[in-house]
Amino acid sequence: MEQREKLGSRLGFILLSAGCAIGIGNVWKFPYITGQYGGGAFVVLYLFFLIAMGVPMVTVEFAIGRASRRSPLMACQVLEKPGQKWHLHGWMAMAGNYLLMMFYTTVAGWMLHYFYLTAAGAFAGASTAETEAVFGEMLASPGVMTFWMVLVVVIGFFICSTGVQNGVEKVTKVMMLALLALIAVLAVHSVLLEGGGEGLRFYLVPDIRRMRDIGFGTVAVAAMNQSFFTLSLGIGAMAIFGSYIGKEHALCGEAVRVAALDTFVAFVSGLIIFPACSAFGVDAGSGPRLIFITLPNIFSHMAGGRLWGSLFFLFMSFAAFSTVLAVFENILACCMDLTGCSRRKASAVNAVLMILLSLPCVLGFNVLSGVEILGGNIMDLEDFLVSNILLPLGSLLYLLFCVSRRGWGWNSFIQEANTGRGLRISNGLRFYMTYILPCVILLIFLLGMWDKFFA
Repeated sequence: MEQREKLGSRLGFILLSAGCAIGIGNVWKFPYITGQYGGGAFVVLYLFFLIAMGVPMVTVEFAIGRASRRSPLMACQVLEKPGQKWHLHGWMAMAGNYLLMMFYTTVAGWMLHYFYLTAAGAFAGASTAETEAVFGEMLASPGVMTFWMVLVVVIGFFICSTGVQNGVEKVTKVMMLALLALIAVLAVHSVLLEGGGEGLRFYLVPDIRRMRDIGFGTVAVAAMNQSFFTLSLGIGAMAIFGSYIGKEHALCGEAVRVAALDTFVAFVSGLIIFPACSAFGVDAGSGPRLIFITLPNIFSHMAGGRLWGSLFFLFMSFAAFSTVLAVFENILACCMDLTGCSRRKASAVNAVLMILLSLPCVLGFNVLSGVEILGGNIMDLEDFLVSNILLPLGSLLYLLFCVSRRGWGWNSFIQEANTGRGLRISNGLRFYMTYILPCVILLIFLLGMWDKFFA
């Protein structure tokens, strides 16, 4: 088994962890959900739930990873007491990483494709119907979709094959810093657009009346769900980076920094989208089509739109690849722990395997478009399994493992989490994390099942 490599710096750890959390889902989903559920009022609730749920759970995963020095597949096995079965969660975590990438590589490919199209001027002067047709043509073409998906997989595993410090950390640092620079430039440009002020007010000023019209409970549940799912908790996506860091810093402070950076990127993406939509009179709450139809249409009618559109999709591509690299590293760590094979061999085998596993999602939009499972296509099924089952149940198991005396136990968890300098978890949170937080996570799982099968 490969010796555990350490990350080169604390900055690398924070950027890697935040890059995994940010992803394209958070960047495009946060703004349009905010638009659907009341603007600034939703943002306030989201921040509350992020602190109450996200930060403790990130700390839990970091602690398990750092204490075990193993991949999510083996972490609980190292820490559990003899005869216990918590390690079975490792297989669930490993499966979750594969399943996530089975559709995420396709969506990441969409971002690269749209960056290419925008940079090549494909949307210059295009009408709304022509912009919409481009998205439909991409989905209907298995060759185009497969090409970009394969490119994402090959590049991702090639970078991971070069090592943690020299590959994943080094590349992610460059991408994340470029991402932060791009998002700042795009946000300033969008805020200064003529007519963008109304969108900015909607985004930043809480509207209690709008929240009341929608229903406070509905808005609160949406904020709770988004704050939980934004950090990709439950499948070891954070735990793997905990296994690569030293004990110089307490983990709660690191969790706060990761959550803050993740929220910053999501929040500033709203500063790009809401003023632009307001300036051109379009609905920012129009769902996933916002990224692939509405925004290209806006850029096509904007002065310098080709440049700004290219920068936007470059930013989205960086956000996508930051998650791809993090999850690929998780997959490789699991495989190396399981088989003892080298990093390069694990990368080569998994590159081929991931391409094959990702093909059903690609073909589900064209060749297999007639296949419908649980009311949706293949991507919808894969997304449902990860988001509504593996993430909440995996998080629940991680949490119970850390707080239960039949697991790793509160005392062991708190000792690991509070080792080092910085913000620490108080013993006063024991009741909350043992009894209240598990019930909240279980509620999220049950609400997801209700929405899927009974709503």
